[in-house]
Amino acid sequence: MNSWDAGLAGLLVGTMGVSLLSNALVLLCLLHSADIRRQAPALFTLNLTCGNLLCTVVNMPLTLAGVVAQRQPAGDRLCRLAAFLDTFLAANSMLSMAALSIDRWVAVVFPLSYRAKMRLRDAALMVAYTWLHALAFPAAAVVLSWLGFHQLYASCTLCSRRPDERLRFAVFTGAFHALSFLLSFVVLCCTYFKVLKVARFHCKRIDVITMQTLVLLVDIHPSVRERCLEEQKRRRQRATRKISTFIGTFLVCFAPYVITRLLELSSAVPISSHWGVLSKCLTYSKAASDPFVYSLLRHQYRESCKDILSRVLHRRPLRSSGLTGDSHSQNILPVSE
Repeated sequence: MNSWDAGLAGLLVGTMGVSLLSNALVLLCLLHSADIRRQAPALFTLNLTCGNLLCTVVNMPLTLAGVVAQRQPAGDRLCRLAAFLDTFLAANSMLSMAALSIDRWVAVVFPLSYRAKMRLRDAALMVAYTWLHALAFPAAAVVLSWLGFHQLYASCTLCSRRPDERLRFAVFTGAFHALSFLLSFVVLCCTYFKVLKVARFHCKRIDVITMQTLVLLVDIHPSVRERCLEEQKRRRQRATRKISTFIGTFLVCFAPYVITRLLELSSAVPISSHWGVLSKCLTYSKAASDPFVYSLLRHQYRESCKDILSRVLHRRPLRSSGLTGDSHSQNILPVSE
């Protein structure tokens, strides 16, 4: 194993460790906090977290074994099962992020009617759709025998070894990525840009009120006036930074792998096996980043983590707790936070 392979193996091990710990912590917070569970986004987060954990304990170790051994790491049946999970979990993860963006769009654009528009039943229907949508392509791949070990990615995933099926497989691969990656990306952009527009509108209204107040308070100290103006600037930047994080992590983690898979269909473009494995590692890194992007950095999850840690240190039994003073506004894009 050369230095490149050793580095990729180390990257996989690190990703597995962070993903396992962070997603397990999110799952523990969901089990611990009744207040978080009562909110509709909890179903999307639970779906995303369980998928990340399954990918961490099944697909990542097999890819690590493939990188180290430079060959198929398991028997054909196990490899086909892992390939089925790989295809399903990738699509489910993308669609779950799109569902979360729709939830935030409804919460920000229709705040007064959010509870009527996004009930637990509605969230469950959206999760059921993501499952049916994500299952369609791996199920078709099973019928067409397009699941197995792909040397370029050192992974059990979508692949076809028969030259006479090259065109059909290319159409299938293009359709899969169009209806998973591209569809999710379009939904993310449409919803989050609308959220950003509304957030900026609210920031502008707050800024106007603040400026009117500062004009009336003629005796206000200059340092206080300066802090108010600086807070206005931070508020505008915070909304843009959050939107950029949601869309940016999606693109950084999935786009290289999707582009590589499409370029692979053209024999005119040579692709290094090291780049193939690296692009696969980037998709796995989404499982490690999701808990921080969507859960653990939010107020309710931080409070739940503190409560869990406090109970563990004092050896008290973990009980389901309702965190007071927090509503679904902690799970949307706050304007003034």
